[in-house]
Amino acid sequence: MRPPLPVVAPAPTPETRLTPQPAKAVPITPARTPAAVLDTGWEKRIRSGNIAPDMSIDLHGHNLAGAHVRLNQALAAAIARDVRVLLVVTGKPPKASSHGDSSRRGAIRGEIGHWLETSPYADRIASVRIAHPRHGGDGAIYLILRRKK
Repeated sequence: MRPPLPVVAPAPTPETRLTPQPAKAVPITPARTPAAVLDTGWEKRIRSGNIAPDMSIDLHGHNLAGAHVRLNQALAAAIARDVRVLLVVTGKPPKASSHGDSSRRGAIRGEIGHWLETSPYADRIASVRIAHPRHGGDGAIYLILRRKK
């Protein structure tokens, strides 16, 4: 008579394993944010007003929800057309009132920074700058968009 064979448990399969496999490390690429200062060529062109917007959108007169939608549509169109400079007209801040509140901003102007930061196109924006007076000054901004990769 032969001795009984030892009982060997089957190797654990991925479905029966009790401890989960460690997740593979995925390198996190930092989100690209708009630069405060561009190279000297861009800086000179912006300061002197020798910048020509490739496209523009006028948001003043719209409510906040409508302006937000129009901004995202304009960004999508600008990126699709490989535009470098988008002029966004937000409207001038309100004049100082009789109450002396000269620090108030318009509603759209107050929200546009947040909209751009949370936009699905945020990584395509190289810089956000106040427009030259010939393009609206305090009532408009330039969005300098990154080139396609």
